[in-house]
Amino acid sequence: MNQDVTNYMDEINELWQKELAVQLREAVHRAIPDVQERIQYKKPHFLKHGKYAAVISISKEAVSFTIFHTAGLELPEEMFDGPPERKTAKFKKGSTLDAGVLEAWVKQASSTL
Repeated sequence: MNQDVTNYMDEINELWQKELAVQLREAVHRAIPDVQERIQYKKPHFLKHGKYAAVISISKEAVSFTIFHTAGLELPEEMFDGPPERKTAKFKKGSTLDAGVLEAWVKQASSTL
């Protein structure tokens, strides 16, 4: 794990956002065992073989999670938005996260990288 990403997670002020971001990070690591992490554009980015796989973004009221290379995936429209090649889910306080399902989507989306 990249120390800059760990520091980013440690600096998240809202406890619910921090917990959710850590869960998302762990799901990405389970989906892509050799994932590379880095901070880019002030957000944690996750790469496989140098190509974007996912990104976590914290805003005032939400935690956004973007999955790249989603053109072939069937993701629930009520949960994700964005163009066919990348989809973003926004989690607000009190949202539930099915890390196993997200992990499977990330694994499937990044399988061709």
